[in-house]
Amino acid sequence: MKIKIIVGSVLIAVFIIFGAYSFMESNVKYVTIEEAKKTAKKVQIVGEWVRDKESYYDARLNQFVFYLKDDNGEIVKVVHKGPRPNNFEIASHVVVKGYYKDGKFESQEILTKCPSKYQSADALKKYQN
Repeated sequence: MKIKIIVGSVLIAVFIIFGAYSFMESNVKYVTIEEAKKTAKKVQIVGEWVRDKESYYDARLNQFVFYLKDDNGEIVKVVHKGPRPNNFEIASHVVVKGYYKDGKFESQEILTKCPSKYQSADALKKYQN
């Protein structure tokens, strides 16, 4: 009987630790580019794609490179491990998750926010050019 209690307690403890770890990994803080440069933790940056700077997909390395400007006007080179998202070119805002390292932001995930159908026609034209 005692062995069942011990094994059950250990299993419960393992699940609690795993749950806490999973929660901490999924809880990624939104920061500015300046703040991302100062931390080694995984962060999220929201901004706009800088259309007049180079952006390209390297199929050999399977990476997408572009520049992102945050709300403070600071610009950072983003290197994403993976292809360009399908709706990237029409996105009104982009969220990148990853780490700032060696003068660039190494993205593990890109989230795009497309323009709303309720935005004005002028706003939509801005994102289509």
